[in-house]
Amino acid sequence: MSANSNSKTAAATASSKRARQTGEDDSQRQSNASTGLSPNEKGEVEQKRPPKPAVLHEVIRREGEHELRRTLAALAFSSLAAGLSMGFSMVACALLHRYLGDFPGRAVVESLGYSVGFLIVIVARQQLFSENTMTAVLPLMSAPSWRKFGQLLRLWGVVLAGNLVGVALYAYGLLHLDQFDAATHTSFRDLGKELMQNSPWQMFTKGILSGWLIATMVWMLAALEQSKLAIVIFMTTFIALGGFPHIIVGSAESLYLVFSGELGGSGYVFDFALPTLAGNIVGGSFIFALISHAQVRSDR
Repeated sequence: MSANSNSKTAAATASSKRARQTGEDDSQRQSNASTGLSPNEKGEVEQKRPPKPAVLHEVIRREGEHELRRTLAALAFSSLAAGLSMGFSMVACALLHRYLGDFPGRAVVESLGYSVGFLIVIVARQQLFSENTMTAVLPLMSAPSWRKFGQLLRLWGVVLAGNLVGVALYAYGLLHLDQFDAATHTSFRDLGKELMQNSPWQMFTKGILSGWLIATMVWMLAALEQSKLAIVIFMTTFIALGGFPHIIVGSAESLYLVFSGELGGSGYVFDFALPTLAGNIVGGSFIFALISHAQVRSDR
């Protein structure tokens, strides 16, 4: 009796699927007939359609899986290079601040310099911590396990440490290698002092927006084959213009003050680094990545 019932249920399910498929096929034929497109034109339509969220999710998830499997040495050297590269965002902003003078719209033009380090890191495929807050967390969300969680913490720890060592070396070099004039060094200090005007709570809440925008940028880069440079420039300029702190770029600015004796080490750690890091992780991983993952799961 049970076998007969299961057989009827399976037959009903198969019949329902055939009916649904037939309905979809009829709908597709009617649509094709109404548009009058040739097969080649229909192919072009399919090619021009934006990728589905599930496709983007899978692309980023696989990239995250690749990052989780990389060796410690590869992660360490790549993240160190990224930290050094991100120092150029500070230099570009300071030079624009130094030479632009006062005019309407100065802040917008000055904020464009913020994108320089990001462009170097993304084009050179270097390891930046804020990107990994989303790409590497999707594999854990897709298949939660203690092993994946351990791999994620390993990745985050190595990349964050490498990035911070890189920006620290960069900031120390700016101060001691006599590469810029006194007016430019004043601009370096101005950037750091402006950043440190935020309270720890503001560092955290604004850092959420920074992490969210970086995660959005990663999603957009996976979606679009064209205009990737424009996306990076627009999103990072928006972060700078809004004054949303980023743990790596902000570390270059604040560590310059530490090395010049204008900010204590505890001020860097507790007033900037910890709250900003927490905000970037919350915005990039716990909000954007979680919502994107939930969207894909709901579609499925």
